[in-house]
Amino acid sequence: MSDELVLYTNPMSRGRIARWMLEEVGVPYRTEILHFGTTMKGDTYRSVNPMGKVPSITHGKTVVTECAAICAYLADVFPQAGFAPAPSKRADYYRWMFFAAGPLEAAISNRVLGFEVPKERERMVGYGTYQDVMDTLEAAVRANAYIAGDTFSAADVYVGSQLGYGLRFGTIEKRAAFEQYFGRLALREAYQRANDKDNAAAAELQNAG
Repeated sequence: MSDELVLYTNPMSRGRIARWMLEEVGVPYRTEILHFGTTMKGDTYRSVNPMGKVPSITHGKTVVTECAAICAYLADVFPQAGFAPAPSKRADYYRWMFFAAGPLEAAISNRVLGFEVPKERERMVGYGTYQDVMDTLEAAVRANAYIAGDTFSAADVYVGSQLGYGLRFGTIEKRAAFEQYFGRLALREAYQRANDKDNAAAAELQNAG
């Protein structure tokens, strides 16, 4: 597909996940850096994402928001990159991609905000308990080299990003299995390129401010 790809992001945001996926896919893209509270909430960007949140991508006239969706979309639209399993082998790929977007994200967010689900209400929330989520994720990353088997996929970009951020900032327990899994991912050239680009963009913003 020849339509222009544009990444709308801020280097101090979940936009780093989308950047990593774009670098893995290896296709040309343009970056639009948005500022919290100003351009990110302006009418121009809200025409792309009414939530006024990043990241988003546009691909020609197609708009994709939400990090997990962006990762899955790019894997599907650029199949030559090989980051989505064959449809008949996507059970674990879907399972862990959506586990990270649902139970993991919610459990971490609530923990950071200081909200603990009352024991008698645990069945009302999708993740049950933070401990259940951590134990389930640990078992998953122990099982194989990558989250959906023996081959790196877009699900690793999303799950790995969550783990990398959580380990760095203390929102995820520093278990050996988590550190070993993310350590493998952090060696990837695309991850390092993406990280370098976002670090440079963050430095530019800081200098400009």
